Amino acid sequence: MYFLFPLRPLLMATSLLILTDFFQAANRALDYATNLAGPLGARLVLLHVRRDSVLDPEMFTGELSNLSQEAINLALTSLAGNLAVPVVAEVAHGRVAFAVADAVSRHHPALIILGRPDQSGTPDELVQTTALDILRTAPYPMLVVPHSQQTTASPRRVLLAVDGEQFTLGDYAGAARHLLTALQAQLTVLHVAPDSTSSAATEAQALDSVLRTGLTIDLPPVQTRTVGHAPPAAAILHAANPADYDLVVLIARHRSFFGQLFHRSVTAQVLLHSRLPVLVLPAA
Repeated sequence: MYFLFPLRPLLMATSLLILTDFFQAANRALDYATNLAGPLGARLVLLHVRRDSVLDPEMFTGELSNLSQEAINLALTSLAGNLAVPVVAEVAHGRVAFAVADAVSRHHPALIILGRPDQSGTPDELVQTTALDILRTAPYPMLVVPHSQQTTASPRRVLLAVDGEQFTLGDYAGAARHLLTALQAQLTVLHVAPDSTSSAATEAQALDSVLRTGLTIDLPPVQTRTVGHAPPAAAILHAANPADYDLVVLIARHRSFFGQLFHRSVTAQVLLHSRLPVLVLPAA
């Protein structure tokens, strides 16, 4: 069940789906999404999920909002009232991943956007994150904004991490290309070499895998960078320095989502620890 509150005239087709629980990390992500909506010409779909499913991994931890329906409606209205872009707000129930999948099927957003709360004191093995649950249940382009993000300005300096293998983005290629073009992104392709085989040839192969997708069309000249002799997640996290880049992009292959060790995958590790916002693009 969901409730829809139209809070601005809906004049633009592109939308960004924003999850909010009214906590600090979600508010930071909303600020980031609002600034991103401008260059994209997008509206916002603000989604709050009342997490009352007994299957929710955080149901009994005390970390969830327990606001009444009236309080939620007032909070959503207050949030949306301060936004300078078209917006609607919805309230759903149950597991977040299923509520998000339902919203995606109706709104077809360019991105799902959510905040990453501070979990620095919790071992990775014990962390249950909404982002990972959504990606595991229904892979979709997702932007995760860390709670520590200092600026909500639209990103320009983009680090795209690839492994050198060919990939396609399928139905998501157009939205990803529109995002990079609208931002006039200064793109750096980071090739993470698995061993000492790194060379100019493998770097060129990695760049070619990106060029073939069309992501770089109408962008400034693309830079390349290769990192080897390190685990892939550690290499990406080291390279994704806020002094050098504004956004890190990961290409997540089908096997990444459905392996038994998904929470230990490169995608999961970068999402959990990146100091930059992370955009995950599922490969077709």
